[in-house]
Amino acid sequence: MWNNLKTTLLLATLTGLLVFIGRALGGPSGMLIALGVAALMNLGSWWFSDKLILAMYRAQAVGPADAPQLYGMVQELAARAQMPMPRVYVIPEAQPNAFATGRDPEHGAVAVTEGILRLVPPDELRGVLAHELAHIRNRDTLISAVAAVIGGAVSMLASWAQWALLMGAGRRDEEGEGAGIGGLVSILVAPIAATLIQLAISRSREYQADAWAARLIGDGRPLARALQRLEHGAAHIPAHADPATAHLFIVSPFSGGGVFALFRTHPRTEDRVARLLEVTAELRQGTLAG
Repeated sequence: MWNNLKTTLLLATLTGLLVFIGRALGGPSGMLIALGVAALMNLGSWWFSDKLILAMYRAQAVGPADAPQLYGMVQELAARAQMPMPRVYVIPEAQPNAFATGRDPEHGAVAVTEGILRLVPPDELRGVLAHELAHIRNRDTLISAVAAVIGGAVSMLASWAQWALLMGAGRRDEEGEGAGIGGLVSILVAPIAATLIQLAISRSREYQADAWAARLIGDGRPLARALQRLEHGAAHIPAHADPATAHLFIVSPFSGGGVFALFRTHPRTEDRVARLLEVTAELRQGTLAG
């Protein structure tokens, strides 16, 4: 119920942003075009967001013959969690990271970068995969993918606004000034819109997915170590990622310093690690009591 409400509010906010930018660019006719684009994006994102996100990152589907260890881990964890086997993808990206997508558990997908396969030990990778399965099982992936797709539309219109501003820069008539102002406003709105998209995805879902993953594998320490390793990787290995999709990944693909520290899409890694250690202690107490 809460996920459905979050999705509805998110779509309404982003639709309003699209319409605003459309009007700034093209007046009433631009507003109508933007409204049409928003309607199509809202409808399409429900059903095709996973395909669009995977295509955006050039993710390649793999099977047991292509990546036996990776595929086997996902298969084992899905069976343990009593959920459908998700599709498995590898992203040609050096930074170690991962995300999950899909509108429901029956259409789930787990994507990992080539970097995570090279740099993360098997036990830590297993913790990361359990975390991503948690997002699929809890249906967090739908709202994440919807946010990324609609955020991409906002960025696209903002890019058009830049061209509109440049084209109108030398015009002195009222219409030219209006187009220039509209383009400038749109350019300023776009980063704010991207931030709203990221912050609209509740940070609490990361804590919940971490705890669920720790309980699934019976230990939160491998995931805790993985989060620290991945954050270090994000700080030292650049990512070819769109800020509007940063919330999809298990850790932000951007370094946590500067402006990104003010507008976090994820809880602080040290806080996540502390909670994972608390869950591990609870699991140990339960085992001893049993």
